Amino acid sequence: MSALGLALPMTVPAPGLPARVRIHEVGARDGLQNEKATVPTEVKAEFIRRLADAGLTTIEATSFVHPKWVPQLADAEQLFPQVSDLSVDLPVLVPNERGLDRALALGARRVAVFASATESFAKANLNRTVDEALAMFEPVVARAKADGVHVRGYLSMCFGDPWEGPVPAAQVVRVCTALLDLGCDELSLGDTIGVATPGQVTALLTALSAEGVPTEALGVHFHDTYGQALANTLAALQYGVSTVDASAGGLGGCPYAKSATGNLATEDLVWMLHGLGIDTGVDLGRLVATSEWMADRLGRPSPSRTVRALSHKE
Repeated sequence: MSALGLALPMTVPAPGLPARVRIHEVGARDGLQNEKATVPTEVKAEFIRRLADAGLTTIEATSFVHPKWVPQLADAEQLFPQVSDLSVDLPVLVPNERGLDRALALGARRVAVFASATESFAKANLNRTVDEALAMFEPVVARAKADGVHVRGYLSMCFGDPWEGPVPAAQVVRVCTALLDLGCDELSLGDTIGVATPGQVTALLTALSAEGVPTEALGVHFHDTYGQALANTLAALQYGVSTVDASAGGLGGCPYAKSATGNLATEDLVWMLHGLGIDTGVDLGRLVATSEWMADRLGRPSPSRTVRALSHKE
């Protein structure tokens, strides 16, 4: 037990794992973007501040997409200035040059573009082919890099697609290398509909490594549709990946993939990592309290198993 009476996992390190994992917290953006009821800007800002107070150092703040596409994030211009004083990294999603203009005008220093490994999802999400989307991102990445801004490349549907089924590793490798060639600093491999299993994760990472993609440039983003997110994360850690995307309280899904359920819960990830002796810098008690707070604001319990297990409510 901790000093606060919080149950903590027994620490038993396993060989061959990273000493530290950087958690890329996506709850404030990916987690909230699907909420039907508008979450007040002040609540989003407080959520981000509480996440930072819990020790998370990378917190994806919002997305500068057109409000028509993601109404929940229409307040990006109002939200970002309310949290920009925090001493943490606050990446934002930018879909095109207009989005980049809006982000840079507010002083954003880390941006992300959102690509697809499959044609079907590129059409559904961006109304473009994969190559057309890459062409759209080219000036975005070039301008961001010219301004000294860090660029992350999200790649969705890396393991399975609701229209196309299993996604060949070679197809994913092609888009990954294209994003790196554009100038992306890091990539996030997304299991958007949560169908991956550990062997598939290892196979994709092996294929990427064979094409010269450095493992240190990769992060993983797993959804828990079939309960595989933690197992898949462990497979990635065993391969040397040390950046993992997660969403506080397990919030979120994907508005353009109806079969997608929530993201990997940050608390569930932290419980596993701390049990393995891996440093995250995160205070699990404060993180659980933050997700309980947000669950109260959303009017429903957190889907995170760890939050439910450690909840102080009767």
